[in-house]
Order: sequence, then C-alpha cells, then structure tokens
Amino acid sequence: MDIFSALQTAVSGLRAQAFSLDNISGNIANSQTTGYKRIDTTFVDMIAERDTKHQVAGTVAAYSELTNTIQGNLRDTGVSTNMALNGNGFFVVQKKSVDSGGGTAFSATNLYTRRGDFAPDKDGYLVNGAGSYLTGASLDPATGQTASTGPIQISNDLLPAKATGTITYSANLPRTPTTTGAKANGGLLPAFASDRDARVTDGNETGKTVAAGDDAQALIDNSIAGPALTVYDASGAPVSLQTRWAKVANAGGTGDTATKDTWNLFYADKSSVSGNQSSWTNVGQAFQFTNGQLTAPAGGTLAIESLTVDDVPVGPLTLDLSGGLTQYASSSGTVSTNTLKQNGYASGSLNAVDVGENGVISGTYSNGKTLELARIEVAQFINPDGLKPDSLGNYQQTTSSGEPLTGLRDTTVVGANVEQSNTDVASEFSKMIVTQQAYSANTRVMSTAQSMISDLINVIR
Repeated sequence: MDIFSALQTAVSGLRAQAFSLDNISGNIANSQTTGYKRIDTTFVDMIAERDTKHQVAGTVAAYSELTNTIQGNLRDTGVSTNMALNGNGFFVVQKKSVDSGGGTAFSATNLYTRRGDFAPDKDGYLVNGAGSYLTGASLDPATGQTASTGPIQISNDLLPAKATGTITYSANLPRTPTTTGAKANGGLLPAFASDRDARVTDGNETGKTVAAGDDAQALIDNSIAGPALTVYDASGAPVSLQTRWAKVANAGGTGDTATKDTWNLFYADKSSVSGNQSSWTNVGQAFQFTNGQLTAPAGGTLAIESLTVDDVPVGPLTLDLSGGLTQYASSSGTVSTNTLKQNGYASGSLNAVDVGENGVISGTYSNGKTLELARIEVAQFINPDGLKPDSLGNYQQTTSSGEPLTGLRDTTVVGANVEQSNTDVASEFSKMIVTQQAYSANTRVMSTAQSMISDLINVIR
C-alpha cells in the first residue's frame, strides 16, 4: 500500500464517520418524535484484491442499520384515540389528497408506521400528527357488520333505536313453587271459574288471556314472579315487561296418560302492575321438563309473534333459553335467575371511544350501549428492518421486507398511549464522541501522508 492509497483510505474513513455522525444527529434530533426508530451505522471494510502475503486494510464503507424491531417506551396521553403497538407490527396508513372535483381521496398505496398519535379530523377520519390516515374496517354499530374498508372514519351520527328482537334467559324453576294458593292446589294453577276460555291447567290451551279482576288475582296467588326487564319498541321507547311463571301440571302416570312437569309463562299488559288491575296473557307455549331438564320447546327457543304492553306493540320476539332453563328442587320455591338480557335500545349520541387490546375501536353512547365502530389494520413483516424509510415516520414495503402479514399475533394495541422514540440520547452522545475521535484520527492520517509526500519531494530536490 503506497502513500496515495493511504490518503484514499483516510478519505473513505472521513466519509464513513461523517455518515455515522449524520445518523447520530438525526437520532438526537428525533429523540422526542413519536414512534421514531433510530438509525444505527454499521461499517464494512473494503479489502483490495492482493496476494495473500500483501493484504492491506483497503477502504471502509458505512451503511445504515434500522432498528424497527426495538420497542420504544409507551407514554400515557389520555387521548382515547391515541394508540401504541406493544410488540411487532406497524399501523397501516394512507396519504390524503384532493381529487379533481375537490373531494377527498386517498392514495392506493399502503404505508406503514409506528406513529400512533391518531385523532379524528373534521370529517371523523383518524389521522396522526404527521398527516397519515389509519386504515382498517369501519363497522356498522347497529349490526356489527363491515360497512367499508380503508381509512377509518368515526361517525358522530345519532345511533338509531333498535327494537328488542331477542330476550336471553336462563333460570331454575322450583319443582314445587311457593305461592299463596300452594297448600290448596299443590302449587298448581287452578281453572278459572269466571272465564272458561282462559283455562290453561292442562298446559295445552296456550295463548289465552286472563282478564283483570278475580281471575287475575287467582293467577297472581298461584304463580311466582318470572323475568322482569325493560324492552324497546321500534321507536326506541322503553317498555317494562312483567311476567309470572305458573305450574299447570306435575309429572305422573304411564303410557298414554303420562304427564310431564309443565309450566306456562304469562306477561302483563301493563308496565306498572298493581294487584289484579292488569290482564295477563299466556305466551303460547307449554314449557315441559323431564328429570329437571327442558324438553319443550324444542331447541330451547320460543318465537313470540307479538305482545302488547300499555297498548304499545312489541315484537316479534325470540325467547332464547339455550343458556339453560331447568326445574330442580329449590328450598325457596321461587325462580333463581342466572341470565336475563335483551338486545334492544333507544337512540343515542356518541359520548366516547375506546381502543381495545385486540385493535377494536368501540363507542359508548348516551343510551348506555357500547358498540364496535372499527377494527384497525396491523401489518407484520418477516424482515421489518428491510422496509424502506419514507418521510413523516412512514415506511414502504420492499422485496427485502417481504409481503405484509395482517393480524396482531403476539402484539397488543394499547389505547390512550403512544410509543416514544427508541433513541437513547446518552448512547448517542457516546457514539458521537467515538465518531469524533475516529474522524480526527483519519485527518491525522491525511496530514501524516502529506508530510511524507513532502519529505519525498524534498529528497528529489
């Protein structure tokens, strides 16, 4: 290696250390940038091809080394639409533009970022501080079905009312109900003397109405309280539904004359039940049990075409008993309710949003309902450090990164948080000192080589 080669090597060293300082300065400058991933520098020696006994150091080249797999600290922001990824992966974002007609348009190319300081813009789209729009699936809150895919838009529209369509109910009915008339009738509902058409004692004459008055009082005295809940009609108006269970037959007999434990369910035609002032209607089904297990209705569901409370029609309804309706001995002689809920609600306005660990954005409405509004899209790569850095904290897919793999896998989404830069300022200062010393050493090589050349020239003179 001659003096001139030493000069070239020193120059390559200056370039490499300057490149390293460039990365260090960028890391320090972005130490407070949300979701920033520092860029390290790796050096590679460039050996000149020589005989094995005459190898020389040659020159050096510097390359950037991404740190996309190194997690930054999470910081609580208190902003509900902010989110951070705890683990591998990137938010999928798009850029916004304006089309020829002045409308909103988005780029067809996906970009990837760890910057999760998303907040709704004036149109409800979730955009981060760098102007990138979060993509995923926007859901219809009323049905839970996907309404659209692409940039996520959180609508502030009024949530329409939903009529009750299903009542989910599970409970245990006592084998012997404790009623006012239990001693006289063995806990069974007697025939109604004043209204023969309303007889339900055999469990088969269902759908009949017990008129207010003496017969209503007889029903109350010989039945036990059933499920009571608020349901909603098509306009979202709440209706208080009161019910009673009446046992109409005990198991017994054999062959064709065998009977099963049989119950009837009645509902009141008034939401505010006062003694015998309300009429009661049989829902139209004999609930039969064998050895404590429900055998009818088949499938554990009952379709109720309609019911009317306070002159307000509600229905059609499905009474879902698949969770378990049983009849086992009970010391209290009353109904033990395990599950009682319905799927209707009044209209409501959006009060708040929340981001779950599974990437689902939920909205809480003024009517008390919490419904899913969107599912964010998260992409992972086999080689995340193979992505190409783009401006504004975004990355582009490359052949080195591989195809994006959608899904969270071992990653969780942390709402109301952002990921901080993974730059360690103290470490960067240490690297800067080493870089400065290496740069100065290369300049000394150049000055020494210059001095040697001068000495050589002086010899010739």
